Amino acid sequence: MNLARLSEHSLDTYGEFVSLSFEGREYTNVETDRAACRLANALRRLGVAPGDRVVVMLPNCPDVTQSYGAILKAGAVIVPVIFLLGAGEVAHILAHSEAKVVITSTDMVWKLEDQIGVLPALRHVLLVDGEDEPAGRTRPLAAETAGESERFETVEREDGDIAVIIYTSGTTGMPKGVALSHANLAENARAAAALYELDRREWAVAVLPLSHSYGLTLMNAGNLLGTRAVLLRWFNPEGVLETIQKFRATAMSGVPTMFVYLLNYPEADRFDTSSMRVWGSGPRHSPWSWWSPSSGSSAAS
Repeated sequence: MNLARLSEHSLDTYGEFVSLSFEGREYTNVETDRAACRLANALRRLGVAPGDRVVVMLPNCPDVTQSYGAILKAGAVIVPVIFLLGAGEVAHILAHSEAKVVITSTDMVWKLEDQIGVLPALRHVLLVDGEDEPAGRTRPLAAETAGESERFETVEREDGDIAVIIYTSGTTGMPKGVALSHANLAENARAAAALYELDRREWAVAVLPLSHSYGLTLMNAGNLLGTRAVLLRWFNPEGVLETIQKFRATAMSGVPTMFVYLLNYPEADRFDTSSMRVWGSGPRHSPWSWWSPSSGSSAAS
């Protein structure tokens, strides 16, 4: 099987529907799938073969979901990298994973610039917001996908084949890669989906990092359930409360630290959260219990 089949299940089962809202724009599941197909074709043209590693280093945004879909369709392996990591940790992950392609943005590319042309496996760096660079060290993702077909035949993988390698933030030494198989992640998604009875007409708040296993699992579960979510770039208490009120959201999952900040937010009473029915919680040691960079402080998990 291939984990990409979960998004295809959404298309086959529910047809086209608005599955994502992000910073004022809505995306349908069909639109996301077409973008993933274009990128999958581009990755194949760039020499990405089944089993090759592709790093995605971005905060939550539609480019992440599209990139994940493309990588899986191509039979490659997703290597999600938390965008708050330093250059040293990023360099270690790139070398250890033997990543062939990196998908990131202009404000983060500095973390890997010293590795371009040095690491033998690293062939391409694609920027989701980039423009053509004369030196050719990076390429804009839009230019690579322009003109590519919106159809792609998903590469089949065995249940035990690696789908994702997530690097730990362990307490000692450098990050260690944890390999997760297609079957492993599919079962996680089914287990998560079985816990919820959500109305597909209602909105959920998606604030967990898609670079972490918890957020990744819920993204996959959403494909099974055919639900829709408001995706937040990162955790900010006021942003979460505003989103709940604006969209009359009914569900949100987070780590305990997030809920502590929400409960203690001094202006929480300004927001109507009466629509909420489900508050899901998971591992305490998520690396994403933080405020947005603009808030001026960071919440440690």
